[in-house]
Amino acid sequence: MTTGYTVAQLRAAVADAVRAPSLHNTQPWRFRLHDDGIEIAIDPSRRLPATDPTGWGARLACGAALFNLRLALAVAGTPATVRLRPYPGDPDVVARLAPDVPRRPTPTEQSLYAAIGRRFSNRAPFWPDPVPAEARWRLGEAARAEQSWLELVIGTSAVAAFAEVARSAHRVLERDPAYVAERMAWIRSEPAPDGVPAAAGGPQSEPQDLLPQRGFGGRDRAPGRDFEPEPLVAVLGSAGNTGTDQIVAGQALQRVLLTATDAGLGVSMLSQPIEVPGAREALRLSLGRFGTPQMVMRIGYGQPGRATPRRAVDEVLDLPVVPA
Repeated sequence: MTTGYTVAQLRAAVADAVRAPSLHNTQPWRFRLHDDGIEIAIDPSRRLPATDPTGWGARLACGAALFNLRLALAVAGTPATVRLRPYPGDPDVVARLAPDVPRRPTPTEQSLYAAIGRRFSNRAPFWPDPVPAEARWRLGEAARAEQSWLELVIGTSAVAAFAEVARSAHRVLERDPAYVAERMAWIRSEPAPDGVPAAAGGPQSEPQDLLPQRGFGGRDRAPGRDFEPEPLVAVLGSAGNTGTDQIVAGQALQRVLLTATDAGLGVSMLSQPIEVPGAREALRLSLGRFGTPQMVMRIGYGQPGRATPRRAVDEVLDLPVVPA
């Protein structure tokens, strides 16, 4: 017989959950104990109305945090059963985790959990070393394990076609003053618990770059530090595009990112072709896949990325009130 989760277990698991990625590092999540289970919900105060008007990005981020939460509980020997969007009347509650039968963690769970603290977005140029076939297979298996698909864009012509879709989407977004202002509001030049530090923004974009870079106030690049001419591009997709599909895709995204980290790979995310509906559809058609693209990643070997800050655990918890 299993008992409910405790506040101590919640705190420990949330410390790992918040290491998940999110658009502009907004960290749009809250966690609570409810009826002996752990619930994760979208924090409406951290929505991005210009960048993410449908809430897709917030659901993807909370799905990624959910995957970390699942890992942390499993490695602690207290695995969970998960219900996605358990309350039809409250769609902001992303998931509810209830205690399952205690067991020892699997080697895969232990390896992925160990990668949580080493996973950073790497916006710098990668080295020319190719990603080997075995690592590419592992990334695809990681997506499949979470009921999603991962399509690698391979070959000069395919990468060039994708790059044109991505650059076109980037131009559309950059013409929106509200979108640009919202991004600028989340750039941090001084220490802060959220947002993107300018030092982690990667080098400034230059005309010869194949793929678009978000303007996070990054530094000028050193001579000869151009981005790789034929990057490994991976598109993560889900069967559909409901809110539940997006949460599922967020879990798959985090599993892929941790698998890449465990393999010594760096990853940066390119969401511009996902944020523009026409570009997303063009991307789907070019891949010939059923379902919906949910995130694009650039993958390779390089110097370790920079960690972005996180809010303190107590800032994202809603703890039960203890009677006086």
